[in-house]
Amino acid sequence: MNCKTPQMAICYDFDGTLSPGCMQEYDFMRALGDDPQKFWYKAHLLAQKQQADDIASYMQLMLAECQKKRIIPTQKTFRSFGKRIPLYAGVETWFDRTCHYARKRGVILHHYIISSGLKEMIEGTPIAKYFQKIFASSFMYDKKGVAIWPAVVLNYTSKTQFLFRINKGCEDITDNASVNQYTPQKNRPIPFQNMIYIGDGQTDIPCMKMVNQNGGHSVAVYAPQNKKPPQKTLDLIKDKRVNIVLAADYRAHQRLEKYIFAVIDKVVADTQIEKYENFID
Repeated sequence: MNCKTPQMAICYDFDGTLSPGCMQEYDFMRALGDDPQKFWYKAHLLAQKQQADDIASYMQLMLAECQKKRIIPTQKTFRSFGKRIPLYAGVETWFDRTCHYARKRGVILHHYIISSGLKEMIEGTPIAKYFQKIFASSFMYDKKGVAIWPAVVLNYTSKTQFLFRINKGCEDITDNASVNQYTPQKNRPIPFQNMIYIGDGQTDIPCMKMVNQNGGHSVAVYAPQNKKPPQKTLDLIKDKRVNIVLAADYRAHQRLEKYIFAVIDKVVADTQIEKYENFID
């Protein structure tokens, strides 16, 4: 048995989870002078025509639209588009608060992004510094630093591999050997039961279900301005894909914070019980 200080991970989707909308719909769309609905419609048609992945299609369309508007798509450009992405109330202080509570309880807490959105844009947000790792879709760049091709494409099923990477401590996405080899549970730095997944929609279902079925906790969030969650979100509880549905209100003393603190307390209690059961003083 691993008797080290317990480690936990909170894994977040981004769009609709930490931010009210899609990250491309703010400064990026303004730079293009395009309408978000029109952009997503074109991306959907491209995916249908080419029988392509939806995420790869929107990424290719971003590059095509940049070329039309003579916008040079560098990492710096994409990060600048991420600076003013709006965040839900309380998000900017959330990470310090949850880590502080975990430390008081004797737990090491890590935060991760697992998103189909663009890594470069997330890196431009004021909260990027709080994440142990940002797993998200991203581009390859040429010698001049200009985006030329998708490097990583995260869709709703490929997201799940990153839960295993976190579980096994294999955070280098080019290391396929370590993530696929057998690792005894006691040697995995962050057990699934010490994971929390927070997401908002259909693309999060495989991750939510995986964490939930392996003893962790999955949270479906919805826009706080709605008086009640959408029925499709409530159905996630009925289908045993999530543990709870809560408003995406990250402010102190709200239900989401109280629930996360309770899960941290549970991890502490479970760790102590396991020590007693294994006669560890």
